[in-house]
Amino acid sequence: MPSRKQIREALKDIVEGRIVKRAKHDLRWQLGDVSSDFIDVLQEQGYLAMLVKDAEVKPGERAPAFYIDNATAFFGWIFWEKFTSLKLRKLFGSVVRNSKGDWAIQIPPQRKTVIYANMILKTEMDIDNPSGF
Repeated sequence: MPSRKQIREALKDIVEGRIVKRAKHDLRWQLGDVSSDFIDVLQEQGYLAMLVKDAEVKPGERAPAFYIDNATAFFGWIFWEKFTSLKLRKLFGSVVRNSKGDWAIQIPPQRKTVIYANMILKTEMDIDNPSGF
């Protein structure tokens, strides 16, 4: 059985996304929920709890984020989706897609859902092609 340190290292691999692809991750180990350990690792790696509306992301930028629901972590981005040159919306969109090819998890700024985002890792993106994540 892995030690708590080994479990936290595996969780760190998920957060960093270098060894493990960041997507949808079950946060249960055997009969236990390691969500609180995952949140600790997120915070150690610079991810802060916030609402989408509070994320300082401008159109043309994206910030990595995790949404945790019922012992499942979903990786995605906070970004601005462009519909027309005058109509934009800010949201968290998961990298996991639904059957239509859209973001399986979408969290708009008016929702009071806590996500964990890292503003230091914010990058530029093509606002005309957000599905190119």
